[in-house]
Amino acid sequence: MTSPANHLPSPVHTALQEGILVVRIDNPPVNALNAAVRAGLQAAVQQAQSDASVRAVLLVGVGRAFIAGADIREFGKPPQEPLLPGVCNQIEALDKPVVASINGPALGGGLEVAMAAHYRVATPHSKLGLPEVTLGLLPGAGGTQRAPRLMGAMAAAELMLSGKHLSADAAHKAGLLDAVASGADAVDNGLAFVRDLLARNAPVRRTRDQAISDAATAPAALDQLAADTAARNKGLFSPAKIIDCVRAALRMPFDEGLAFERARFVECLDSPQRAGLIHAFFAEREVAKIPEASAAQPRPLQTIGVIGGGTMGAGITVAALDAGLQVTMVERDADSIARGRTNVEKVYNSLVDRQRMTAQAREAVLARLTLSTDYDDLKDVDLVIEAVFEDLGVKKEVFAQLDRICKSGAVLATNTSYLDIDAIAAVTRRPSDVIGLHFFSPANIMRLLEIVVAERTSAEVVATAFELARKMKKVPVRAGVCDGFIGNRILATYRQAADYLMEDGASPYDIDKAVRDFGYPMGPYQMMDLTGGDIGWATRKRKALTRDPKTRYVEISDRICERGWFGQKTGRGYYVYAQGVRGGQPDPEVAQIVDAERARKGVTPRAFSADDIMRRYMAAMVNEGAKVLEEGVALRPLDIDATFIFGYGFPRWRGGPMFWADAYGLPNVLADIEAFAKEDALFWQPAPLLQKLVAEGRGFASLNTLK
Repeated sequence: MTSPANHLPSPVHTALQEGILVVRIDNPPVNALNAAVRAGLQAAVQQAQSDASVRAVLLVGVGRAFIAGADIREFGKPPQEPLLPGVCNQIEALDKPVVASINGPALGGGLEVAMAAHYRVATPHSKLGLPEVTLGLLPGAGGTQRAPRLMGAMAAAELMLSGKHLSADAAHKAGLLDAVASGADAVDNGLAFVRDLLARNAPVRRTRDQAISDAATAPAALDQLAADTAARNKGLFSPAKIIDCVRAALRMPFDEGLAFERARFVECLDSPQRAGLIHAFFAEREVAKIPEASAAQPRPLQTIGVIGGGTMGAGITVAALDAGLQVTMVERDADSIARGRTNVEKVYNSLVDRQRMTAQAREAVLARLTLSTDYDDLKDVDLVIEAVFEDLGVKKEVFAQLDRICKSGAVLATNTSYLDIDAIAAVTRRPSDVIGLHFFSPANIMRLLEIVVAERTSAEVVATAFELARKMKKVPVRAGVCDGFIGNRILATYRQAADYLMEDGASPYDIDKAVRDFGYPMGPYQMMDLTGGDIGWATRKRKALTRDPKTRYVEISDRICERGWFGQKTGRGYYVYAQGVRGGQPDPEVAQIVDAERARKGVTPRAFSADDIMRRYMAAMVNEGAKVLEEGVALRPLDIDATFIFGYGFPRWRGGPMFWADAYGLPNVLADIEAFAKEDALFWQPAPLLQKLVAEGRGFASLNTLK
């Protein structure tokens, strides 16, 4: 079969076997549903319809996937005929049985194709899902109408809202599959299934004609789900539209439901959130493209050492164990290593308690963990990660020992959040083997991994760090050395802007609310309480000797820390925390501290609206981001975007701070900075790169391609 549009070989091939038209989708690597695949499927349906010798149709994917979804290369481009909704309708309308035999992923449009078939069978390792919500969209080819008819309205809504995948067994139990085959070959499985259908003279069974099993109870349940979703996904556009479409499946005839779905799909396409989510989708993949990737291969990576068994060290250990690595954890004494063991085991015990892991699997994982109080036990590891106290002197002592003990070629990594990695590397005889691996707590859950490349770090070591990130399923971002690297450096600047707002008249609680309303899960003072006020206090004291005396310095956080109020761990910080309760309440005594500091500085408080707060907050973030770019600390704007989406709670649907700045308009950002500079010219110094881009009429997006 050839494509009439461009005469290139079609990615869809057909062959007649025993009256069964086997339709193979062959568009590597994942059989994405591009225009050629859609045209090939349409032609195959027409062939089956017109050929009297065809008794049934079998749809299979070549390779390791059925159809893993849309072709991301078509995102943002004008739609090309044939459109997927029409193709799915043609598959469903065929008057001969159509079976989808699924192998591997059947996701998004791929699952919509399968649901349009009359029967579905899958290999045991297949996964099915409708993850369009993660791109600000909804299933737009009948998925919101067919899924409720196969698995019930509530189960379908929850699947679409989660964006997660179902295993073959779970999909079978839910009703998405008719069978899970024992074999691994999708063609053999499918042919056996179709032969059985034909032998039984089984009818064409169209999904559109099936009744929704929970039609009586779903409306009320959907109302509650809508309220929960709105609270959990504040500001997000597509989740509410998905629920509206499921409601339409309950109350409208199928064709009207399809039309309703299509209208909501177009609304999602036109939403700015879709652009932000798709940018985040691409940024997550682009960050792994680094100069060192083409210059070097990773070193062997089977065994790693972790120094430190506290919260961070234990989290890193769990992440490494989950990646299938052998791990040796080292602590300074028997009591400390016992606590480290407890911290690691607590994670796996919780998984067993929640029935997300068997006890046998837990024991198999923990068998790969060695605990020690002797640095000499690290002599053969491929990579070692230091996760000790954030003190330069302490870290230098650790690295001097590692330099003496670790084998030649071992990667020596520090988990510092701020400190000078060049200074740490300088105490070793092999600075080319030293790199920063800045994990975010909890390290086994948070996806961001800042990979900090020191002045003399080799390309091989960088490539090895990115390979570790891949094994750990992290989002790796390459950063250069400076105080705080990408994330914490920019964080320090916008938190400084928040402190100025607080001292000038905004309450910390108003600032937190404005930031939450913008889309963050929590505001800066809630975050400070969560991470521990003493951590920031130690950093401020470390920087005190080098701080420009002309720089405005807000001491409110210091006054709070001086009282021993470090946040959740002490029961008080900016908020008061009741015993055993994570959520805090505003503290009248903090308001008194703020008022006292204003009075001491002679500040007359003034009112700030939520818009006033966010204009300053975002201007500080974007301006510092531009400086980070100009200095080469970040390779591209998208690296900053990924850092803040995956490590700092920036709302994914806004695409990251640099993407947001382009949408807001760089001239508007610069105008805000220049206006704020009239109050504080030292803090609000426009980044030269920002000024240059505005003068040239360009956005940060123009810098997202590596040279």
